[in-house]
Amino acid sequence: GCFILVLQVPLSHEIMTEVVHTSYPKSKIKILLLENIHPAAVETFKRENFQIECIAGALTEQQLIEKIHDVHIVGIRSKSRITAPVIAVAKRLLAIGCFCIGTDQVDLVAAEQAGIPVFNSPFSNSRSVAELMIGEIISLARRLPDKIQEMHRGEWNKSAKGCSEIRTKTLGIIGYGHIGTQLSVLAESMGMHVLFYDVVRMMPIGNAKAAPDMNTLLQTADFVTLHVPDTESTRGMIGAEQIGMMKKGAFLLNASRGKVVDIAALASALRSGHLGGASVDVYPTEPEENTKAWESVLQG
Repeated sequence: GCFILVLQVPLSHEIMTEVVHTSYPKSKIKILLLENIHPAAVETFKRENFQIECIAGALTEQQLIEKIHDVHIVGIRSKSRITAPVIAVAKRLLAIGCFCIGTDQVDLVAAEQAGIPVFNSPFSNSRSVAELMIGEIISLARRLPDKIQEMHRGEWNKSAKGCSEIRTKTLGIIGYGHIGTQLSVLAESMGMHVLFYDVVRMMPIGNAKAAPDMNTLLQTADFVTLHVPDTESTRGMIGAEQIGMMKKGAFLLNASRGKVVDIAALASALRSGHLGGASVDVYPTEPEENTKAWESVLQG
């Protein structure tokens, strides 16, 4: 037989003190925060004595490569892209924090190979987006954008033509995740019928019903909202064919990713009158920072 003797020696006070002192000082850890991270987060890091650098806008890949070589932690939103070349030069990077729901702006494979954990905030703004969608649905149903423009042009047109309540209307939600489910609850509380579609089988909340497929949802809903990630299967998911399936006078709202919808096809459907309106919160290409020189085929 073989006997193994295990001895457990308690750590002395001196050894424990030494372990504490060999921890890497917070004052030497450099954190780079991009895209207007909330001041509350900045203050929290500062109170802990970390080195903080804040940049209002996003950075290009080349700018990140030049900036990130001595950074330990980087915090981003959805515009900055942490690509494989960026990760390759980030020799000191300990973590990547995405102050948003998705992580598609990070090369997760490259990060995993480099041993860099990637964190996101799946619940950070789900309620905010759900409330925004309700506001935009009501705005479209009552044609508020048109009425506002008329008033600014000096036109007095007190008419409810083409306007309606959202009660009894059908809301079709594509992507029944954190945002989609919250939107479902809010919409149902306002008297809407909720239909949803997701590639993953999801449990309905309240009286919401799962559509057998996306085409059925498009053909049935008065309002269609999009809440999907940016993946190979979702890019271009809503094009001319899918928009053509929607009911005449229906409304399309995209609060997911810009490449999900074919913007040119959407513009064509709006100008032809097939769609009653649209709300677009994201675009295929967006400026790196705020600007007054932005153009889109949806304008005008």
